[in-house]
Amino acid sequence: MMEMTRKHLLCLAVLTALSPVLITQSHAQLHLEITKAPEEAPKIAIVPFSNDQNLYPIIENDLNRSGKFTSSSKNLPATAAMNTPNAEAWQAAGVPYVVTGSMKPAADGSFEVHYQLYDVQKKTYLLNELLTIPASRTRQAAHMISDAIYEALTGIQGDFSGRIAYVLRNPATPEQRYTLQIADTDGEQPRTILTSRDPILSPAWTPDAKKIAYVSFETKRPAIYVQDLATGGREKLASFRGLNGAPGFSPDGKSMLFTASMHGNPEIYQMDLDSRQLQRLTNDSAIDTEARYAPDGKSFIYTSDRGGSPQIYKYSFADGTSKRLTFRGAFNARGTLSADGKKLALVHRPSGSNYKVAVQNIDSGVTNILTPTSLDESPSFSPNGQMVVYATREGSRGLLAIMSLDGRFRMNLPSEQGEVREPAWAPK
Repeated sequence: MMEMTRKHLLCLAVLTALSPVLITQSHAQLHLEITKAPEEAPKIAIVPFSNDQNLYPIIENDLNRSGKFTSSSKNLPATAAMNTPNAEAWQAAGVPYVVTGSMKPAADGSFEVHYQLYDVQKKTYLLNELLTIPASRTRQAAHMISDAIYEALTGIQGDFSGRIAYVLRNPATPEQRYTLQIADTDGEQPRTILTSRDPILSPAWTPDAKKIAYVSFETKRPAIYVQDLATGGREKLASFRGLNGAPGFSPDGKSMLFTASMHGNPEIYQMDLDSRQLQRLTNDSAIDTEARYAPDGKSFIYTSDRGGSPQIYKYSFADGTSKRLTFRGAFNARGTLSADGKKLALVHRPSGSNYKVAVQNIDSGVTNILTPTSLDESPSFSPNGQMVVYATREGSRGLLAIMSLDGRFRMNLPSEQGEVREPAWAPK
């Protein structure tokens, strides 16, 4: 057998840390619907792994929904097998990349997975890895394999092993009308974090993705809570007189921005999470809200109507000044920054009652409308900046959608048990 280029040992403790144990199992499954696939994309063959019926379909699905590849496990050359590449057969089939693999049980109840990524043109293995995985973590392992393949072929970190938080609203269950949930990025393995008969808004991840903050109306007034995903323990961070909303954490996790109206007008405040000391950052007769730190922590963006209509502004911590960022359209709000700080996703109203997700280049100011639907809200970037998840409506359905920034790929994530809103993609 060819010598391994890398060897990973994925123990139960590691995978459990990556996928914390949450509070309850949920049956509110999100259903993946690919609504737009790229017309032309490089082909990649996913050969069914020997002794496996679980891993390779997930890998195939991941790579298909990346928008970068067209993957298939059907109609493959008869010579498809590990360690015996036949470059000529794959070239004749028009397939530039091939994934093969095998899975076998280990003595301790775990599994050994060996997979290979073969470059047909270069006649070389780009990946040739051996993984040891717990039996209960095969889905996570498949997503991690997809991440490795995606990065090997694009040079960009994959996001298939990530998670998305969202709020499910189901009027049919009054005592659990609102639920805060977390699922894999393909909608699988949903978990319920909180249930309430009262609204839940604005989920926001801590930088280490171990906790999540949200606004709850369970006491009939808005308050901000933060909840540990491993233990379920939670604490109240802000419950001041008036509004308390739109939490967002600093890159180092030591501070939180939020909107409060304790002094009469909605303004942006910063809380030191250790001392709980507050600092008022904006002071204007307008409404200032929806603050989000820049990745370097030196500034933040926020929504304000100080210019006569809702627009996105940038606040600098160095001198306390604000600069308007958006000028196209009469409405721009719900801004969020990509992990590299170069792109701004926002809700944009080009005309009438249409609300679309747009992406603006921070340096050039050029804004491109991304989504084809007209009632879109709450955009959130994937950690690698290649996708945006957002809430939308199609007919009577309130659902999540994920779209690539180049507009070539789009998928829907509806639920049969209510409307899905307020998505937030977890950081790496």
